[in-house]
Amino acid sequence: MIRIHRIRIVVGEDAIDVNRHVNNLTYLRWMQDAATGHSSALGWTFERYQALGAGWFVRSHFIEYLRPAFSGDTLLVCTWVADRLAHSSTRRYAFIREDDGATIAKAETRWVFVDFESGRPVRIPAEVRNDFPVVPDDDPELVALTSRASKQAP
Repeated sequence: MIRIHRIRIVVGEDAIDVNRHVNNLTYLRWMQDAATGHSSALGWTFERYQALGAGWFVRSHFIEYLRPAFSGDTLLVCTWVADRLAHSSTRRYAFIREDDGATIAKAETRWVFVDFESGRPVRIPAEVRNDFPVVPDDDPELVALTSRASKQAP
């Protein structure tokens, strides 16, 4: 079971804004790509959610930009489920530049599980809960990942 999902991104020119660094909206796209990639890797594709008749909707995003990222940078985007309530879950993200290990940004999304027909939040089914492990802040793999990045950051 993949607890912490990682994707590698090479920043392209299309991600750069007028300030010559990665555009804020690009981080949101990468967050969504990482989250849906993690879900698919755990067996929960869009088609499976459709068959279930319910799936995840974003309630809120929070991004803390720590350093700029530039065209040509290779970033490791890491994501994990940080908590789970009856109807919602928090997913966290770390954006780490591979060259120097610097944490570029930290983020989180509050996802709500919603019935497609009614549009209303519903309890997260056991089959979904069981397939998405919660990774606590003190998890050794997570601590190693984030502390390595922190130590190498300027």
